[in-house]
Amino acid sequence: MTPESPDAPARLHEHEFPTDTALVARLVAAQFPQWAAHPVRVFASAGSDHTLYRLGPDLAARLPRTADAAGQTEHDLRWLPRLAPHLPLAVPQPLALGQPGEGFPWTWGVYRWLPGEPAHREALADLPGAARTLAGFVRALQACDTTGAPHADPASLERGAPLRNRDAWTRENVARLPGDLDRAALLRAWEAALAAPDWTGRPVWLHGDLQSGNLLAHGGQLRAVIDFGSLKVGDPAAELAVAWNWLDAPARAAFRSALHVDDATWARGRGWALSIATAEIPYYLHTNPGMVARSRFALAQVLGESV
Repeated sequence: MTPESPDAPARLHEHEFPTDTALVARLVAAQFPQWAAHPVRVFASAGSDHTLYRLGPDLAARLPRTADAAGQTEHDLRWLPRLAPHLPLAVPQPLALGQPGEGFPWTWGVYRWLPGEPAHREALADLPGAARTLAGFVRALQACDTTGAPHADPASLERGAPLRNRDAWTRENVARLPGDLDRAALLRAWEAALAAPDWTGRPVWLHGDLQSGNLLAHGGQLRAVIDFGSLKVGDPAAELAVAWNWLDAPARAAFRSALHVDDATWARGRGWALSIATAEIPYYLHTNPGMVARSRFALAQVLGESV
């Protein structure tokens, strides 16, 4: 992993485009002169798709790391203003769409800064209470109108598509896990999740990547949800991975009770948590220790819960 410096974030991907504070300052000065006097500094984000730079006290520039992550600001500008009024937690407010320039190849965004810190369990005064708060957010998001919404490709591995699509890929990732993890037990848990019936209800809105790095806490309370790059409609089970990657058993019970989730959807949600974690650990093993630790926690929660 390329070390993080005061001027440039650590690189996480082989084909990542390198950025630094000087590049961001040039982009802002050329395209948004009204903010050119704002000092630029790296923000140590846990995100893997974008780099984040503070612009003065109230703004942030968000730049995609790779081509696969490009286009999210356009996505945010279209959907977040429509969804935000219906949601009980704060969400990002995109202010401007930056264009390629200064050698940077993709569009990028300027956002209003949301105060808070990643909602790790130790940052919250009441984890079951935070779980119920997040359940309220999930319910509100699922109730939003889906007219014109992007749908998960039913033949893909996308979150919101059928869980069974990920069978071969998940088994490959389990085989790549470090040897201290119980691969046989994980495969048994995976097969139990696959045995659950497919979703037959209407597709609903999904954030798609709920985990502590995309949740903000302030004053010990859950306050905001960020990073809507996976936003689409599909099977709600994918949204439930947070119950294992963030919550312990008592908080997970509070989350499920507040959502009124049926057994089949809950079982698929457990499968999503397992599938996502087993993909993240080998990919980020040497580049993102925080993500690996979160994924290891998720697998421990999955294996510690009777299925």
